[in-house]
Amino acid sequence: MSAEAAAREAAAKDKARQYLALRGTRATVGQLRERIDAGLAALEAFLDSVPAALVTRRAWPDEWSLAEIADHLLETHRPTLDELRCLLAGVRPPRGPIPAGLQSVAPLTRPWPWLLRDLGRCHGDIREALAAVPADFATEARAPLVMVANVEGGPPLEWIEELDWKAYVIVIRLHALDHLNQAKKVAAALGVDVSRAAAAGAP
Repeated sequence: MSAEAAAREAAAKDKARQYLALRGTRATVGQLRERIDAGLAALEAFLDSVPAALVTRRAWPDEWSLAEIADHLLETHRPTLDELRCLLAGVRPPRGPIPAGLQSVAPLTRPWPWLLRDLGRCHGDIREALAAVPADFATEARAPLVMVANVEGGPPLEWIEELDWKAYVIVIRLHALDHLNQAKKVAAALGVDVSRAAAAGAP
């Protein structure tokens, strides 16, 4: 790796860490609840607005369909909830980081209403877990998490970061919003008028 490429990667990691510290680690419990609730609600509202007849169609050959996006979110947020519960219990999650790009065995065979229902239930459980956190809660427990960041002039950068519980929570929000934006691009390419969901998609 050239010195220039190494510098770009270091800058990308530093930018991500600064964001997580500002929006996560140094945030109050109340702020975290508001931020993640807005992010999850925006995602859920948009997915609910998509015509079911389009969800298994791909806008481009190398892009996930809306069903595959929702499937990935469900398969990722379920173990994310388990890890969050570990952190809130003051213990490190016992397994390694959740893999990036996680999907079920056959995402396109899952009924769309079922996907939306179970994703909503999972998000409800995340909200419930955070609702029970005292305002002064603190723990030294950390969780490893696969971070992905765009690097100018190169492929996305992937690394494992040790996160405190507040930073972990804000990454859940970022993950939801990243895939909300992905879903909007796919839906627009399939002819969906995404402007009607603009208010829901801007938490």
